[in-house]
Amino acid sequence: MHLYETHLHTKPVSKCAVASVRETVEFYYGLGYAGIFITNHFLDGNINIDRSLPYDEKINFYFSDYEEAKRIGDEIGISVFFGAELSYGGTDFLVYGLDKEWFLNHPEIMNMSKTAELTLMANEGALIIQAHPFREASYIDHIRLYPRHVHGVEIYNANRTEFENDMAKHYAKSYDLLPFAGTDNHRGSSQTKLGGIKLYSKISDEQDFIMRIRDGEYKLFHKELGE
Repeated sequence: MHLYETHLHTKPVSKCAVASVRETVEFYYGLGYAGIFITNHFLDGNINIDRSLPYDEKINFYFSDYEEAKRIGDEIGISVFFGAELSYGGTDFLVYGLDKEWFLNHPEIMNMSKTAELTLMANEGALIIQAHPFREASYIDHIRLYPRHVHGVEIYNANRTEFENDMAKHYAKSYDLLPFAGTDNHRGSSQTKLGGIKLYSKISDEQDFIMRIRDGEYKLFHKELGE
């Protein structure tokens, strides 16, 4: 089985990340992963950027960690794919299948409601997963659920509590949403609990990944290093 990390943050793009792109890519390569998705916080979230910059400059910066990771991955032999994490008041969504050109061509998303934005992205072929839907934190005013605007739910997040993950599992099952898993790694090689997707054969690109997930041709995994 081939392991894929689906939820991963790096610095400098994600303001809350503490690990560099190279450290992170090499960490997963050393663990024998087939691939990783760089899913840094988007312009609507905890991104380390001057928000007064023009939209296209912000997009270029946003993609810079992914592009560096892709170069390093090609160099050392691990596949690197692009994803994004959208945010709305502590409610987060993992989005797969859209590329840099798509984001450059759609500056209007910054002025859309989240439901309109998610609908547009889904109609454009994106796979949308609600991340850690039952996360509780001091900065989160209340829990929001979007069962009609996502394809799946992160039912295992390596950095959330067992209770939060169990609630997410119940939510996904009740609404017949795709189950999903990821680490939500912000710490690179310091991360000890891991989660993600297992596939019987390697994926070629983001669209191949989406097809496998939609067809149910995957398994979830979680593990703790040293076990």
